[in-house]
Amino acid sequence: MSTLALLELRGVGKSYGSHRVLSDFNLKVQPGEIVSLIGPSGSGKTTALRCMNFLEAYDEGEIWIDGQLLGYSGPERGPAHQDSDAAIAEVRRPVSMVFQQFNLWPHMSVRENVMAPLVLGKRLGKYEARRLADDALARVGLAAKAESYPSRLSGGQQQRVGIARALAVKPRLMLLDEPTSALDPELVEEVLQVIRGLAMDGMTMVMVTHEMSFAAQISNQVIFMEAGSIVEAGAPGCLFNNPGTGRLAQFLKPWFNRSLTPRAEARQ
Repeated sequence: MSTLALLELRGVGKSYGSHRVLSDFNLKVQPGEIVSLIGPSGSGKTTALRCMNFLEAYDEGEIWIDGQLLGYSGPERGPAHQDSDAAIAEVRRPVSMVFQQFNLWPHMSVRENVMAPLVLGKRLGKYEARRLADDALARVGLAAKAESYPSRLSGGQQQRVGIARALAVKPRLMLLDEPTSALDPELVEEVLQVIRGLAMDGMTMVMVTHEMSFAAQISNQVIFMEAGSIVEAGAPGCLFNNPGTGRLAQFLKPWFNRSLTPRAEARQ
């Protein structure tokens, strides 16, 4: 495994006025790793994830993507010191994101939704964009829905379109923000199965999730957050089977009596 982290956060902080939502966040993600962020609502998980591709501008610390500093060229932080939009886009080129609420354009077909970032963002020709979109839709099992519109799809299918859109740009790192939180329970598994497939293919991922069993099975690292800070971090076998703090034990209590198979143990 490469010694250069694909993603590294060093002492990252974020505040909205006097409200501090992220504090001294440190993380290294190597190529091929899967990191799950868990914790109660409002703990800063989504803010941390959005800072990783500068959808939220962090105001303390540093974020590095594939050896390049994201968002700033110097030591100063704040709106006046941010890099240009073009420079930020170039640094985060290896990164794509899957959102909670799908964020599909209702007036576009499934194929057009997946093609959009290729045509508008990467300036690809429509023929090449269509080829990449169709490849991505086939990968998530939706090739037959390419001409359909989002309103004709189930929630699980819409989220798979969102994953296809993120895949089509050929990312090295995918950020997933609660990819199953907007789904009915019976639709969750079809999305998790797609993510499992990406993991088996070696995709690097950072995922915010409340699916504890899934996080235990798929992750290399699990980060437990509360009040904007990391409370515990480590391999899933350690965190889920032997919590180091009472707070994590309390958070995991609903799952203590369930069968969890952490990724490291499943490989033995």
